Amino acid sequence: MGKKYKVLIMGASYGSLLGTKLALAGHDVHLICLPAEADLINSEGAVVRLPVKGREGLVEINSKKLPGKMTAGGTQGVKPGDYDLVALAMQEPQYRSAGVRELLDAVGRAQVPCMSIMNMPPLTYLKRIPGLNTDALKDAYTDASVWDSCDPKFMTLCSPDPQAFRPPEEKVNVLQVRLPTNFKAARFESDAHTAILRQLEADIEAVRFDPGDGSKLELPVKLKVHDSVYVPLAKWAMLVAGNYRCVLKDTVRPIKEAVHSDLEASRAAYNWVVQLCVSLGADAKDMVPFEKYANAALSLGSPSSAARALAAGAPNIERVDRLVQAIAKQKGQRSEVVDQTVALVDGWLEKNRKKAA
Repeated sequence: MGKKYKVLIMGASYGSLLGTKLALAGHDVHLICLPAEADLINSEGAVVRLPVKGREGLVEINSKKLPGKMTAGGTQGVKPGDYDLVALAMQEPQYRSAGVRELLDAVGRAQVPCMSIMNMPPLTYLKRIPGLNTDALKDAYTDASVWDSCDPKFMTLCSPDPQAFRPPEEKVNVLQVRLPTNFKAARFESDAHTAILRQLEADIEAVRFDPGDGSKLELPVKLKVHDSVYVPLAKWAMLVAGNYRCVLKDTVRPIKEAVHSDLEASRAAYNWVVQLCVSLGADAKDMVPFEKYANAALSLGSPSSAARALAAGAPNIERVDRLVQAIAKQKGQRSEVVDQTVALVDGWLEKNRKKAA
């Protein structure tokens, strides 16, 4: 490897997956998370379990046993300027929380290169897409003002395509990967900042892992860096056709069922979002074909995190459904399936907020 980088990751769920891959490649990572998570990660390590092709069961990686160092803590006293890269790995509504909001503001003012692995792209990133009126998209965000200090020159987006979850019977430092696909990042505006991503990509690619039996495994879940700002938008079609369609009027359903119970409706919604991305400037070749997504969805036997959050009473969730609807409106386009989905999610949130009040 070349330079050893220091990476700050805001969020310890998906963040621990990216962080573990970076620490395995020899880089140092600090996770921002809740006290209970931080205590466990610092004492026992972050534990990531993932399937590896041709191997029975799951391979377990513990951050305590890796060449790079992983630490965890709260937002207090963190100096973003001490890091080479910041990764945003929390759910979008969390960025307005006390402490998190101030840290994000400090990240923006320090002008550290910042890579989001949120499903909901930071409003700052959307400013890199030509022809979008980002002011008209603010209503899709829980609090769009949290992005005010961030500069598009220092912001990129990485599509979190791997599917992972925290097994409910395990401690909160354990993450299990269900679908071991890749993180797909767009380049930064700056060549120097993009070079950091390219080195991380190469280091993750090169590393081999010994699970304890002397074998040298090539692990899935790589970082792939692309020149196009549109590549990470490929996730939108998956979210609209699967994740948000887990939400029904009075219940939620698994992603597999949302996609496969009416395959033609799913295909229509999926391809409509793909065409919307193409109308923004994306290359159709950079979008994932529906058949490939539908096949992957067969392994997703539980509801999406957004649907589970609604069912648990969350008053706010990430609204990629509403964002896509608002972008389509700017292009003079609409989809009945998307409109229905937005209305269903709106209904759940209204109900949850009334209960919370």
